[in-house]
Amino acid sequence: MTMDLVSRPLDRLEDSTALDPLVERLAAVADRVVPGRVLRNLLNGVPVGHPLHPALAQATVGLLMSASALDARGRDEDQGAAQLLIAGGLLSAAPTALAGLADWMHGHEQQRRVGLVHAAVNVGALALYTVSLGRRRRGAGRPTSLAGVAALGAGAFLGGHLGFRQALGANHAEHVPHRVPAEWTRLCDLAGLPDGRLVQRMLGDQPLAALRRGGVVKVVSDVCSHLSAPLHEGEVSDGCVACPWHGSTFRLDDGAVVRSPATAPLPVFEVRVDGDDVLVRLPGAG
Repeated sequence: MTMDLVSRPLDRLEDSTALDPLVERLAAVADRVVPGRVLRNLLNGVPVGHPLHPALAQATVGLLMSASALDARGRDEDQGAAQLLIAGGLLSAAPTALAGLADWMHGHEQQRRVGLVHAAVNVGALALYTVSLGRRRRGAGRPTSLAGVAALGAGAFLGGHLGFRQALGANHAEHVPHRVPAEWTRLCDLAGLPDGRLVQRMLGDQPLAALRRGGVVKVVSDVCSHLSAPLHEGEVSDGCVACPWHGSTFRLDDGAVVRSPATAPLPVFEVRVDGDDVLVRLPGAG
């Protein structure tokens, strides 16, 4: 019963098509606010290999909640420290929000609906803390700070739902090394691979993407690490494959991310051709 009280409203929120017009407006804003591949790669977290937003959010939430904790003690001598913490939290909110926006703009429909409400609640929390900071000059501001931390907690709860229940920003190819054999295994016939075209081949129940150029074969996971798109349907250019859904681009040689929104690299298989047999092995599998 308790789980239903929480999960059912969240399920309704995920499926609320009434939010879609607002989602589209925010998406249009995101395209203008977060332009260019270099900035998006940075905000998505490509340099660190995982989303940047959760790490930045830890700083913002930590600073603001610490201020509210001091306010809850009710000591006048804590007010200077609380004011400094709120100011720091508000300043850190801008890069945190930009990183979150960069992740959100490439989510699927249900993620974007929840993300919209997550953002709105957080904006409300920041507004309350801003009011609290202004009132402190008149010796007030504590009640508004405590209201702000309640809103902040609600926003964090929705953020957890996005990250863990809906897997926004998670590595959707993480399971691959645990589902393929550790030893060399036959994948397919060399003659059955068309030259110059990326195609899907199954290794047991795991889909892989194979590209043959003459007698050289490259094999990677067919599951995009961003949201599990089938990469064999994407375009191959300059030694890279671009995801057909959101444009995440990976090098076929080493699986490295060239373009976000994906942040985790693709699993890349070692390949050996024995006669007409294409054998593959994933280092570290098992």
